[in-house]
Parts: sequence; C-alpha cells; structure tokens
Amino acid sequence: MTEVTLREYGPPVSVPLGAAAGRALTASGILHSATPDPGREGHWLLRAGSRVGAVRTPGGPVVRIMPKVPVSRLFFLLGFGLDPARVWRDGREGTVDTGTYDGIVPALAHAVERRIDAALRRGVLQGYREVEESALVVRGRIREAEQIRRHFGRTPPVETTYDAYTADTAENRILRAAAERLLRLPGVPGPVRRRLVHQRVRLADALPLVRGQELPHWRPSRLNSRYQPALRLAEAVLRGCSPEHRLAGAEPLAVDGFLLDMNKLFEDFVTVALREALKEHGLTARLQDPHHLDTAGLVRMRPDLVVRTGDGRVPLAVVDAKYKAEKAGGLHNADLYQALAYATVLGLREAHLVYAAGRRPERFHEVRGTAAGPEGRGVRLYRHSLDLSREPGELLSTLRGIAGRLAGAVAHP
Repeated sequence: MTEVTLREYGPPVSVPLGAAAGRALTASGILHSATPDPGREGHWLLRAGSRVGAVRTPGGPVVRIMPKVPVSRLFFLLGFGLDPARVWRDGREGTVDTGTYDGIVPALAHAVERRIDAALRRGVLQGYREVEESALVVRGRIREAEQIRRHFGRTPPVETTYDAYTADTAENRILRAAAERLLRLPGVPGPVRRRLVHQRVRLADALPLVRGQELPHWRPSRLNSRYQPALRLAEAVLRGCSPEHRLAGAEPLAVDGFLLDMNKLFEDFVTVALREALKEHGLTARLQDPHHLDTAGLVRMRPDLVVRTGDGRVPLAVVDAKYKAEKAGGLHNADLYQALAYATVLGLREAHLVYAAGRRPERFHEVRGTAAGPEGRGVRLYRHSLDLSREPGELLSTLRGIAGRLAGAVAHP
C-alpha cells in the first residue's frame, strides 16, 4: 500500500491517483484542495488544510497529514479540551500518554489503548439495562400491548420487559467501538494492535455499535469515574472518523481514517482554558453563545466565548479564537469586522481575538466614531497571540493572563 505525506497547509503534492479516489477526496472536504494535475496525466495535486491525521481512499494511497505543532503538543491541546480538570493544575503534557510515537494515528491508538486498560483494571463495569424480548417463560413484566398486538389469543411466547445486570452498557459499547475503529485505521503499530485486540476481547459482552447511528448516551457518575478519561478520548476517536461519501450516480466511496480539525482543536483549547481561568475571578463563560446580528433575527452569530457575570445574566466581554497567525497590514480585516459586530450586538466596549501566532503578545485597534463613556474612548478590538510552540505550562499561563485582562476590563470599563 503506497503512502503520501502532506504537511498542514503545506505546498501541494502531485500524487498518482485514480479518478474515483480523487473525486472521493474532493467530495469529502478532508483536504484544502484536490484537483487533477494538469502537467501529469493520472496524477492529482493534493494540498492539506487544517485537518491532520491519516485517511485511506479506495484504490488509492494512504494520505498522512502532519500537523505544524509536535504531536505531543497536539495531544495536550486535545486532552485539555476533553478534560481540563486533569491538566489545569500543572499543565503536564503526559495527561494523554502518546508513548514514543510521533505520528497521529500511532500515538492516538497507543493513548486510547492505555486509557481503556486503566479503565478495565478493576474489571469490566456492569450496570442495569432494560431488555424487551419474546420469551417462553415470564421474566419481569408482561408488555400487555405488545402481547395483544403480536400474539392475540395464543401463548407462549410472552412479550416481557425486565432489567438485566449486564456488561452491555453504553460505556462498554463506546470503548469497544473505539478499539475496533482503531484496528481498522492505517498505520497502527503491531504491538499496539495486539493490545487493542486484547481489550476488544475483554469488552466482548458489549454489543457492537451500528455505523452511522448516534453514540449511546452515558452520564458521568461515581460508578463510572474510572471510565471517564477513556470514554472522552474514545468519543473523540469515533467522532473523528471519516464517513463514506456518495457521488452522483455512484456507490458510496469510503474515505476511511482519523482526522483532527486544528481549527476546532485550537478553539476548544482556548475557550475551555479561558472558561476555567475566569472562574478564579468569579465570572462565568458561555461557549458558542447564540445571538443575532439583525433585529429580525435572520443573521445568526455565535461568538466562541462570551464572558458574563457570576449569575450568567449580563455579558461583559467577548472572545473569538482564530487558528492562524495574527498579521499586520490588514490581512485579517474580516476578523476585526467580526469582532466589532460581536461588540456592537452585545453592547460592549471591547472585543478580543486570540490567534495561534503573532508578532506581539497583545495589540489593539480603537474604532473611529465610537467614542463614548466617561473616558471618551472608542470601542477597542484586541488581538492576542498564543505561541503553540511553547511549553504547556506557558500556554496556560498566557491564557490566565488574557483571562485577567478580561476581568480587568470588567472592573474598569
């Protein structure tokens, strides 16, 4: 099986690719662009965007997309977004154990297997689940309506419902599905693959999930606390898998693999970290807070984070995260217009943009024609930069500083 390696937002690479595989990649939206190479027949120009990971196309190569940041840093961002309480105290990278692997799929498979193993160390979690079945003997309660509808005038069988104490729970189904999904991904190392097979055997009493259906719902509790780190990472695996794509007049083409969207990963990290830091100032934060730009309610807008008073009623500040470099020269004017729209709708004197890289830690633009208030200054649009190449503790410290800046703006409007 041939492989091709792309870099996140790197230059396009000419790859020998069949028309069906090329169209599948184009339709999937996985890459920034996938077009036939005009200079080489039977080749396609592939350019990666913000999605990183590995995918396999029918009849085509395995496409690996490497992130700009080290894999260990990527998994720190992922782990913090999934479970900030485990990372917030010290910012250690080891909260998601990626082993010695420097590829996304090998590191992910290792991390999930280690967490499943830790979850099952004290045995497979069991729980009560309602079972409805046709039986030759009565067990539990008779479902009278079903009994009459299906078997009117004759018995047995009897339509019954009862609570079974079983390992076939939502938690075990999710863990089993994640292990099976990882076993189908390209590039899982042999030792990790063998350990995943072992975990799947331990979870054999849980029914497999049906592909395409919603993940079963589970609720955090004291009983499943040892499962929770594994469940959060397993759900990330199942949601990051590539679906099948149907082209006009063709059968579905499976673009199979695992991908992480760096835009979403960065946004989740920034907003969750700011939300946790703002708690220290007695403030609350709402993620993806819904609003409308117009009075008719036709133009929707969802700021990444809106800071509110402790009771959550009054908006105090607004933040939007941007996974791109903050630049001078007006290259990101649209971001400033968006931030100004947020400030206007929410009635705020400031709006904040957090970029993944920049020239200076903080700078602001004062909007002309908006001077008001006792200080007589206009609306200010702040641009912060977050250097993802820095250590996790430094990243969290920078975001604590931005949170303090937001709290300071509240205290002195």
